[in-house]
Order: sequence, then structure tokens, then C-alpha cells
Amino acid sequence: MSQYNLDRIFQPRRVAVVGASEGAGGIGNALMKNLIEGGFQGKLLPVNPKYPAVHGISAVGSVSDLETGVDLAIIATPIRTVPDIVRECVEKKIAGAIVISAGGKEVGEKGREIEARIRATAHAGGLRIVGPNCLGVIRPKVSLNASFASEMPDIGDLAFVSQSGAICTAILDLALKEHIGFSHFVSIGSMLDVDFGDLIDYLGNDPSAKSILLYVESLTNFRKFMSAARAVSRIKPIIVLKAGRSEAGAKAAASHTGAMAGEDAVYDAAFKRAGIVRVDTIQDLFDCAELMAKQPRPLGPRLAIVSNGGGPGVMATDTLARYGLEPAPLDPETFQKLDAFLPPFWSRGNPIDILGDASAERFRRTLEICFDGKDTDGVCVILAPQAMTDPILVAETLASTMQNRLFPVFACWMGGKSIEKAMQILNNAGIPTYETPERAVRAFLYMVDYAGNMEALLEIPPKLPPDMSFDTEKARRLIAGTPDGRFMGESDAKEVLSAYGLPVIRTETAKTEEDAARVARDIGYPLGMKLHSPDITHKTEAGGVRLDLRSDADVRAAFSGIIEAAHRYKPDARIEGVTIQPFFSNADYEILLGAKLDPNFGPVILFGMGGIFTEVLKDRALGLPPMNRLLARRLMRETKAYSLIKGYRNRPPADMAQLEEMIVRLSQLLIDFPEIAELDMNPVLIKNGESIAVDARILVSPPAAPSSLHLVISPYPQDDESHMAGVDGRPIFIRPVKPEDAPLFTALFKTLSPTTIHYRFFGALKELNPEMLARFTQIDYDREIALVAIDEDSQTGNMLGVARIIGDPDGKTGEFAVLVGDDWQGKGIGSNLLKKCLSIAEKQGFKSVSGLVLPENTNMLALGKKLGFGAKREPDSGDNELTIYFG
Repeated sequence: MSQYNLDRIFQPRRVAVVGASEGAGGIGNALMKNLIEGGFQGKLLPVNPKYPAVHGISAVGSVSDLETGVDLAIIATPIRTVPDIVRECVEKKIAGAIVISAGGKEVGEKGREIEARIRATAHAGGLRIVGPNCLGVIRPKVSLNASFASEMPDIGDLAFVSQSGAICTAILDLALKEHIGFSHFVSIGSMLDVDFGDLIDYLGNDPSAKSILLYVESLTNFRKFMSAARAVSRIKPIIVLKAGRSEAGAKAAASHTGAMAGEDAVYDAAFKRAGIVRVDTIQDLFDCAELMAKQPRPLGPRLAIVSNGGGPGVMATDTLARYGLEPAPLDPETFQKLDAFLPPFWSRGNPIDILGDASAERFRRTLEICFDGKDTDGVCVILAPQAMTDPILVAETLASTMQNRLFPVFACWMGGKSIEKAMQILNNAGIPTYETPERAVRAFLYMVDYAGNMEALLEIPPKLPPDMSFDTEKARRLIAGTPDGRFMGESDAKEVLSAYGLPVIRTETAKTEEDAARVARDIGYPLGMKLHSPDITHKTEAGGVRLDLRSDADVRAAFSGIIEAAHRYKPDARIEGVTIQPFFSNADYEILLGAKLDPNFGPVILFGMGGIFTEVLKDRALGLPPMNRLLARRLMRETKAYSLIKGYRNRPPADMAQLEEMIVRLSQLLIDFPEIAELDMNPVLIKNGESIAVDARILVSPPAAPSSLHLVISPYPQDDESHMAGVDGRPIFIRPVKPEDAPLFTALFKTLSPTTIHYRFFGALKELNPEMLARFTQIDYDREIALVAIDEDSQTGNMLGVARIIGDPDGKTGEFAVLVGDDWQGKGIGSNLLKKCLSIAEKQGFKSVSGLVLPENTNMLALGKKLGFGAKREPDSGDNELTIYFG
């Protein structure tokens, strides 16, 4: 549905309240009062005697009584009446509705049925709905309080979205106390229609929202959420508090919102991949809200701590240490300046303890030196009430010192009644205040996390080997031959892995003792033997593993011992013999590489410590496909195992490039086969740097969605690859853009003339900076079509041109751009690239594609005409807007 309809919710001209004035209509009265105070206009039919048509806003009993032209309906009636009211809203062509009413899916099947009726009617009529079971929406900048909250917060640049109405009221109360301003304040409720993904997209495109805070109990459209968050987190921070970390908490969240709970660690991995910063507690959310609303974001973790007491400085330092950090070292120039005026017994380091008799002037001079230095990214000012220090005077001094300074600073005024007025002074000056050093430092570090996310997004993934190939048909035959809900045989599982280039140890199956002896002679000693049973997962616990077998007698004894032990362990288990493989002794390391199918986020890759202690140590990291080498390296870095496999004492390091490639190959296997519900390579042995999987299990289940649709992040669209011949017969490879393409973009840009650069970028540009390279190469294939032309004759695979269509969040419209190297212009490359992009856009359901072209760019104007674009001259700029419509 259209993003424009969300504008009607957040910037309405005319509003109708649908709700009686008695009973639950107390809410209706509160809504009426808030809207009247906002001064909205519109001529609506009054039925509420207490609130006649003041400023054209009324509570009405029937939407059908309204005149046309209403933008937003606020519905506060019993949930059973809402389907009919929504139908009337559609008939009156009302664009948006906020449903305050409770009693939907959170109460069970009957509520779900009512919500389904509401959704079907609204979707058919293009009506966007916030709610049900919500507090409403507040937009201070336009004086819109479409909620039953009693007070309007200050205008600010912080957007807050919450599923919980109680959390909303708590945040509002805090905002009034701490003077925190908001651009948008949204209680999203049960998300029958408008969900977190919609709002992230909307707020990402609204310049009045500089930061986004979310309180999440559950998600609905996970792929849309990930797509929106990955796009928006690049331009503004998204901070989330996800309830339900514990199993009990997850169940409570599920019953509260009517959604199924997902494993919390998977949410962690998804948020990290999307560039979202996750906080742990409601207090952290409050603290981040205050810091983001009042201060610029820090560029790094270098924190200066200024205190009039040693103890509080130590507390702040300890908090940094818990996150693996320490206070920023003072550079010699800063140290010299401080030492020139501070008392002889100052701490002579960071934390900067300026002693208990510190005056306001001493605080001021210390802070100015810290602000002017080049060795810090933020300053935490801590004051403990002492006889020689006036908290109010220091607060006033800090406020005046910070005036017109864009530098992250936050305050911790410790104490109670004696510092209340000082805290008020700081809040009025836009300086965040915290009651303890720990809270202050944690809030700062969450903002540092965001800065780290942004830095990581600019990294360019290393290229994969050019000869990476996969035997998809072999893997498909093996997987198709496994009954649903069953584990593949170990040999078959290893064959699937081998088909995707994953290194696996040779494994043979033996059903009898004689078979075992024959296989052993064929492979050669020493050997390992394991139970082969689809019903026994942990073979070691069942006595189903024998190692270092060195003779025929060893093999026969091991076979009979394993079979007998398995029958004792689980008498009804299906025993299909044993598997036999070469025995690797004294491996340097054992790791786990595997995957599971999450019901919400699709396939999830696991990496961590392997072997028999995997479940005890619980050293693992999770990642979402698709993966590249950079993402694979980051995944490994999150584990303790990574510190070992880099090389420990006299043990050689693992071949990291091989491990990265294994993770990427596993990712592709999971992309291609949604039937894989679980996959386990444990252990993967590493010896002399080389990795090899010695055990493998694959559980096959009916796929919930076809390939690629089972993922929450769209993979590389291989079907969009094609080949063409240039006008000179040169073979050219057309393919989607990859994250590894940054060097190719840089090389192409260096060949461009100033004119070509001006035509494409509407101005002069000397180079593609890291931010632009990341933007051009890290593609969300769900919302952007980007194709490049590669010279197949050149050994380096030179890029000749690129075309892209960037889709709007509604998926119906998009904007195109084309760039071709000067030496390759006029050879049909730009035409073929854009034509291919348009074909993909039409297939994906786009209704139109447009783009601006400079009037002097006659070649592009001619190409647009040739491909069927209509042209319209922009009256202000004189540029031409080219638009093509589909269907």
C-alpha cells in the first residue's frame, strides 16, 4: 500500500473520532480534547454534545454521516464494531485509521477472526491502519495528539515506536521531566497493518526524525523489517529494546501480542546484520533516548571522564572495562595543559580527578581543554556533592561552556535533593543527565556501537575465488531422496556438503561386521567408527564412537561393541550399521559449523567451539545468509574460538580464508535448499591450518517457502545474469552488482570524463568516497535493481557500465540512473543495461520508473525516448523528468 497514506496518518488535515462519549468513550473524550487543542480543521458532523464542531473536529457515531475529505479516522469503539466502521471508512475514501480498540488477536481465535476481516477490508480499499490495541499517534511538530495521552511532549528529532502502551506512557512521563523532544511518537499496538518495517521506512524518509527508538515484543513481516532497517540504519541510528530474552519472557511477550516467540540469539544476529543497536533494559532505552535527543553522536569510544572524586571515576572506568574498553589516554599536549593549572595532586591521567574542592571555574577550564583536544570522542562529567563544590554553579558553568559546541557531553550529578535544581539546569540546556556513572557510560557505549556499525558497513569484502562452483543437481537428488522429517544418512550428508565444495572426510557405510572389515582394509588404518542411526543424535553418549582402530580385530570388536551399546541405549532405535572414516589424531582445534531453520528469520548459520563440549561451552555466534567473506570473518570474531584458531602457543593458525569460504559455501547451500531444517558439521577438525568436517548431519523437512523466499535477506539474483555482444562483437557479461565490486566501481570512475561525471552526479566529483562505494555496492535486492556490464575479454573483468533502479518502499515506483564509461558510450551497453533493469522492474510489480536528466544530456534523452519514456520539463530547474509506466 502507498507510503502516501502514512502521510495522511501523521500529517492529516481533517480528523474524525469514531466513538461514543460514555463507557469506553472516556477515551473518545480524551481524544477529542487533544485534537481540539491541536487546532485541526475540517467540517464534520457533530454528535457529541460535550464537544461540538470546534475547529471542525467531532466525535461521530457513524462514518457514513461524514462528508468526504477526511484524512484520518480514530476508532475507539468495541472491537466487534470495527470491521463495519472500517468498511465505511473505505467507502468514504478515508486514507488512514488509528484503531484504539483492544480485543483482537491477543485474546485468541475470535479476536484473530475480527482482525482478519478488518485487514481484508482495509487492504482492498487502500486504507492504512495503526493498531488495534494501541495508545495512538503523537506528532508534536504539527500539534497532532491522536492519542489518549494527556500531554503533548516537546518538539524534537527523536522518533519513538512501541508495541506497548504502558511503555509509551512511561517514556512520555520521562520526556516531560527531562525535556526530551520527539518528531514522532507512535503506539503501534498489534500491527494488524502498519508494522515496524513500514514505520522504519517512513521515518527513514522523514528528515524531521534524526534517530529511531523501538520497543519490540514481536515482529510480523520479518523480511520487510530487515530490508527497511538495513536501508535506514545507514543514515540514522535505530535503537531497539526487544522484550522476551528469557524463555519465560518470550512466552509472556507472545501471549501479550498474539505472536510466536523466536529464539533471542537469532534476534541478536538479525539486529546486528541490520545495523540496529540493541539495548538490554528499559532504563537503557530511556538513557539512549535522552542522549540521542540532546547530543551529537560520538565518532568512537575514546571517553574522557572528568570528576571531583576518585570513586565515581573508578565506577565509570569499571563500566568501560566490562565492555573491553578503557578511558582514552591523554596525549602529551592535553596532559601539559591540564597539569599547568590543576592542583599538584590531581590524578594525572584519565579519569581526570580534579579533586573534591573543585570550583566551577576548574570544571570549566578542564572541560574546554578536553573539548579542544584531539584524543577524545566524548566527555562524561561527574559531580559528587561536596562542601567546596556548588552543584548549581557547576551546572550553570557546564551549560554555558557547552553552548554552540557540537561535542558529545553528558553529566552524572550524583546525589538526591541537593542536586535537583542543578539537574534541571542541565536538562534545560540539552545536556543528558544520569544518576550513576554506570548508566551514563552505558548510554555512551550504545551510541559507540552505532558508530561501529557504520564503520563496518564501509568495509569492502574480499573477493571470493573465481572458480567457486556448486553441483546443485547432485545435492538436489540426495536431498529429494530423503523422507521429510528424517536425517540424511551420514554418507549422503557428506556427499551434499562435498557437492558444494565443503571439505569432508571420506566416509563409508558398513551394515555388517564383514562389511566393516572390508571397508577398513580399503580405506587403511588408523580408522574411526561411528554408529549409523537416524534415531540417535549424540553418538558418544550412546557408546557409538570408537577411535584409533589399527587392525582387523579392532574393527570387528568396535562394530559389535557399538551395535550392542546402541541397543542398550535406545532399544527401539533404527540401527543401520556404522560409518567408517580415516582417524585424525591430535587435531589442533575442533570447531562447529552448522545451521538451523528459524521459523521467523529462516536459515541461521552457527559457528563456534566444536567437539563433545559444544553444548556445555555454548561458544557460538549466529549469522544470516547470504554471507560474504567479510561477514564470515565477523561471525567468527564473535566467538572465543576465534582467539584460539588464530594460533595459540605452539599450535599453528587455521587457514582463515578457507574457513571464510566454507561459511560462504554453506550459506549458498542454505539459500538453494529451503528443505534443510538442520545441518551440523561437528567437529570440523583443524590440523596444520587445514579444516575438514569429520561428522555431518542434515535434517530434511518440507519447505515453508520456495528458494530465496525462505530468507529474510534477499540473496544475489543469479537469474538476472545474461550475456550480450557489443556492437564490435565484444562479449559482455551482464550481472547484478555484488558487495565485492567496489574496486571495479573505483576503476570505472577513474576513466570518466568531467562531462560524464556531471551528467551522472549533477555536479563535479573527484572520487567515490567509502560511503558512496558502500551505497553503490551493498545492494538490497528486494528494493533495488542494479546491473553492471563486465568485459569478458579482459583478464581483470573491467566494468564498462552500470544501471540501477532504486525502488520506493511501496515497491510500486522507482528512480533510474545509468552510467557508461566514455570509451564504451554509443555501443548499446547503456541501452541494454537499462532495458534489462526495466524488464526486471516490471516483473517485480513496479507501476512506474522515473529519473531526472540534465537538458544538455541529449544522448540520455534520446535513449529515454527510444525505450518509451515520456519527458516533462521541471519548471524550476529546467531538468527533464523521464517516466515510463507499466501495464
